Amino acid sequence: MIQAAVMGYGTIGSGVVEVLEKNREYVAKEAKEEIRVKRVLDLREFPGDPVQDKITHDIADILEDPEIRIVIETMGGTKPAYDFVKRCILAGKSVCTSNKELVAAYGPELQRLARENHCCFLYEASVGGGIPIIRPLAKCLTSDPVRSIKGILNGTTNYILTRMDKEGADFDEVLKAAQALGYAEKNPTADVEGYDACRKIAILTSLVCRKQVNYEDIYTEGISKITAADFVYAKAMGCRIKLIAQSFLQDGCWYALVAPFLVSEESPLYAVQDVFNGILTKGDFNGELMFYGRGAGKEATACAVVADVIDAARHPGHTVNIAWSEEHQEIANIGGARFSWFVRVKDTPGILEEAKKLFGNIQVQEAGLTGECAFVTGPISENDFAAKAEKLSGILTRIRFDQ
Repeated sequence: MIQAAVMGYGTIGSGVVEVLEKNREYVAKEAKEEIRVKRVLDLREFPGDPVQDKITHDIADILEDPEIRIVIETMGGTKPAYDFVKRCILAGKSVCTSNKELVAAYGPELQRLARENHCCFLYEASVGGGIPIIRPLAKCLTSDPVRSIKGILNGTTNYILTRMDKEGADFDEVLKAAQALGYAEKNPTADVEGYDACRKIAILTSLVCRKQVNYEDIYTEGISKITAADFVYAKAMGCRIKLIAQSFLQDGCWYALVAPFLVSEESPLYAVQDVFNGILTKGDFNGELMFYGRGAGKEATACAVVADVIDAARHPGHTVNIAWSEEHQEIANIGGARFSWFVRVKDTPGILEEAKKLFGNIQVQEAGLTGECAFVTGPISENDFAAKAEKLSGILTRIRFDQ
């Protein structure tokens, strides 16, 4: 029997315990050995819960127990998760985590320490919830370099944008509804301002480049400024608005950003609705591949964590090498990237003529709204667009086009 410990008994941690218990026989068959949770580390008590007798408040109870071979980290954040995970790995215990902040910030170091201590550091659930994407990038697509990767990586924002699209509601109204349903946190900043998606695209880009991408280098823009009026125009253009995280190779440089995009119905991401995630990769020979499924939630994420637990159990004393180097991968300044833009402006005399002088050949877009007008530019660098937009008065919204 393999003894395991869970650090953090919140939504995901309790889900992991539930999956291990309910799928006990199946997990044992796949792992070639039964896996049992011996300890659960949390600050709280859980009276009446089946794990109450396993609760500890002291990490030493896990570190100093030689029977515990696998540790499941579902605490979130980096403090104290980083310290606890590092100490577990140094003690020769494999760690499986769903913590994208931890992986984005400390992934290469923890991967190296796992190799040095003959154990595993696995993190499939850190991106895409139950969608298998880490192993495909690390192992299945190695014959054809990935040139771009983009996707809807945050279920909360996709749910909000889907509701705004379907109901014509404003952001604040839908956010409150999402919080009431448990889809958004009480403090939703990490989701709605794009920080969660930023860390996830940093992880995926690190895997693609085999070097460390610092999430601080990635331009990040959220959805809090998107309005119901933007969706009126989007529908008129046959598009939807999605928060897209992406990285791509252009002119020999890697670019990365997170921002709202207008997505046409020709794109596979157009149909990704509600809390679902979708990830597209593109290579020279493979072309475009799509990974789709529940990107968040207790059950889906817990299943991905348990799959890592099984993998670690299959490789006692060895490292499952899903890693990138500690060498830094430079991300080019976003100013050189080129996109087409949708721009809404106040309807003032001569405004469209002024826009034509600045941006050249623009496409005027009608949507039947009074007091404003809109247009679409051709492809233009971020720097050029910003300089020209600065000279155009009365801009209400500007959104990039997915391409």
